[in-house]
This record gives sequence, structure tokens and C-alpha cells, in this order.
Amino acid sequence: MAPDCTAAPVAARLDHMAATLLHCLAVALCALGFAVDIFEITLGTTLSAVFSAPPHATDPARLALLLAAVYVGAVAGAPLLGWFGDRVGRKRILMAALLFLAVTSLGAAFSRDLGQLSAWRLLAGLALGGYPPLMFTYLADLLPARRRGLFVLVTVASASLGPVAGTFLVRALVPLQPLGLEAWRWGFVAGGAACAAVGLMFAWLPESPRWLEARGRHAEAAAGCARLAAARTVMAPLAPLPVAGKAAEPAPDATLAADARRRWLLVSSLFFLTAWPTVAFPLLSGAILAHKGFALRDTLLYVALAALGPIIGTLAASFGIDRVGRRSAYAATSLAAAACGLVFVSAQQPALLVASSLGFMLCATVSLSVLHLYASELFPTASRARAVAGSWAVNRIGAACAPLLLLPLLESRGPLAMYAVIAIAVGAGVALLPVAPPGRPRSALG
Repeated sequence: MAPDCTAAPVAARLDHMAATLLHCLAVALCALGFAVDIFEITLGTTLSAVFSAPPHATDPARLALLLAAVYVGAVAGAPLLGWFGDRVGRKRILMAALLFLAVTSLGAAFSRDLGQLSAWRLLAGLALGGYPPLMFTYLADLLPARRRGLFVLVTVASASLGPVAGTFLVRALVPLQPLGLEAWRWGFVAGGAACAAVGLMFAWLPESPRWLEARGRHAEAAAGCARLAAARTVMAPLAPLPVAGKAAEPAPDATLAADARRRWLLVSSLFFLTAWPTVAFPLLSGAILAHKGFALRDTLLYVALAALGPIIGTLAASFGIDRVGRRSAYAATSLAAAACGLVFVSAQQPALLVASSLGFMLCATVSLSVLHLYASELFPTASRARAVAGSWAVNRIGAACAPLLLLPLLESRGPLAMYAVIAIAVGAGVALLPVAPPGRPRSALG
């Protein structure tokens, strides 16, 4: 039975609420938007393959700039959208980001040269960088505490269908080129149309009642909470959460506020180091396969099959993520991804390449999702979007730097030398965990 939305603070009611159809709609639309976001990022892998082979083979330095452009844009876009998310509202900025991405995608689709394409990718990065942390913030605000990890990972798993479908679409269109447009251009057209549709559908969702209450808009917050509670129940609430603020226990926000700067620096460091295995390696996988001598259509097939990994991994992890410490889950999946990546750069057999790349993407996606959850749960509502988006901007810095360093290293020294840099980043991230603050799975948020 849904809780009474006329008593107790809105934040407490949200944490204890049953999961309803409106929660599910929020998860579905966030997943659709995230699917396009991931697909647009994955198009970087397609572009790395297209512009690494004839007839579009280009200078490695120019290709590195193209691949890095979207992440350079994201460095500015993530904190900017995070700031607006805390000031204007989570939902409104998510809508704006998707509609802006629709425009930049069409611009990329009809670029006349590599310079124009790089410029449009730079602009797209503003939205691509801001959408994920703001989406995780919005979901953390909205979802019941004991179902938070489950629903967030289901969101990621559902969104992971985007790059799978998109990459197979691009691969199927390689020999066809409808209307004389190359397959990669159709990828951007499809992404732009999907962004526009999902952005408009976000109007059906409520603004975060938790954010409204933090901004002093109590009547709107109560109305949003009542709307969520009135929707049909999908999953009954679990056991009540521990009551915060008892004399024997310090209030969570007071404890977190005391070391806010330290927490942000540690989380940002983890996001920076995570960029190398989870972003740079998949981005360059097309170039690695081209370096090994595989044809473009075969490369796109392997990339598409590898994209099945996040779906399998996040769905499997979603059932236990709320029972496992965030730091332990992050360490285990990061190390497993590193092992799969080593097999990938060393292998030549197609079956082993597919299996190792699928395993890498499976573990890397769960690792990054856990890190987003971990960060979203550490910061109070009033500054959550800024803190998470600011940390994510540091991740984008790492993602922008990685192709600039790793692609020339791949060309000059080969895949194993390139991968040594990624392995060092994984090791450094795991080494930071003992001094990082504990996560807050299945706990009330401030």
C-alpha cells in the first residue's frame, strides 16, 4: 500500500515509497535517452574504424582530434548542466539536453568534411557529457531507497540496447547507403530523431520532489510525491529504513558535509581513472581491430557483439547490487574488465576476440554504473547534480586525453603497449578505494 503523502518530509516518503508505474515510466524514458547517449558515444568507435581504413583513412593526429572532440565538449557540458540541474530542475535540463543533442546529431550527419564533423561532435559533447550524471541524479532523487540500485542498473541494461541496435543498423547500411548517404551518417540521423522524440516525452514525468523540497517549493514537492504514490503499485515497499537523526546516530548529511571536499576529490579521481578502461578502450577497439587487419564490416560486427555485454552484465548485477558494498563491486568489476581487455589486445582468433570484448564491456559497464550510484548517494540533494556532474566532467577529461595519447601509441608501439597504460589506470583506481568513503546502498538520501 502506498504511503500517506500528507505526513513526514517528502524525502523520507520517497525513500520508503512503493515502486509504482510512474517510477517505471521515469526509468523507461531515462533509459531511452541514455540509449541514444551511449549510441552517440559508440559512434566514435564506428568513426575510428571508418577513418582508419580506405577510402577514408586519415592522419592519426586528425583522427585522434575527432575522437577526442566529444569528450572535450563534455568537460564543459557536464558541470554546466549539473549547475542548471541544481538551479532550474533535473527534468527540465534533461529535456533540454536531449533536444540540443537532436540538433547536433543532424549537424554531424550532414558534415562536409572532417573539420565540420569534429566541430559538431564537440558541440554534441555538451549534452552527451551532461545527460548521464544528471540522469543518475534524477533517478537517485526519485527512486525508493531499497530499490535504487536495482532500477538504476535496469536503466543501464535497457539503455545498452541502443548501441547494439545502432551498430547493427550502421553495419547493415554499409553496402546500401540509402539516398547516397554513408552508413555512419544514417547513424547520426537516427540518433537525432530519437533524441527529439524522447526529449518531448520527458514532459510526462514529474520534476524531482526531493529537489523541489530542497528549493523550498514544498507544495509542488508534496504534489509530485502524491502523484508518484497515486500511480499503480508495481513493487511493494521493503522493510522500513533505519530512522536518521536518532541521538545514537549522527544525521547522515552532517557527517557527509564535514568531508565534502575530500569526498569530491576522491570520487573525481575514480571517475578520471575509470575513463581509461571504460571509455578509451571501447572507443579504440575499432582501431585495434583495424590494426589487426580485420575488414570494416567484420570490425563493426565484433563491436556490435561486444555491445551485448552491458545488457547481460547489468541485468545480472541488478538483482544483487543493493546487497553489495559499492566499493567492493567497483573493485571486482574493474579488475575483471582489465583481465578481459588484456585477452582482447593479445588475441587474433575471432571467437576469442568476441568473447573477451563482450566480457570487457560487461564488466566495464557494471563498474561505471556502480561508480555513478556510489557518487549519487554520497552528496546531499541541494548539490547532488553539481557534485556528480563535476566528477563526471573529470571523467570526460580523462576520456578526452586518452585517445590523444593511446591512438598514437597504438600506431607506434602496438596494442599491448597501449593497453599497459589502461592497466596502470585500473590499478590506481583500485588502490584508491581503501581511503574512499563507504557507499550508502539501501540507505536514505539527504
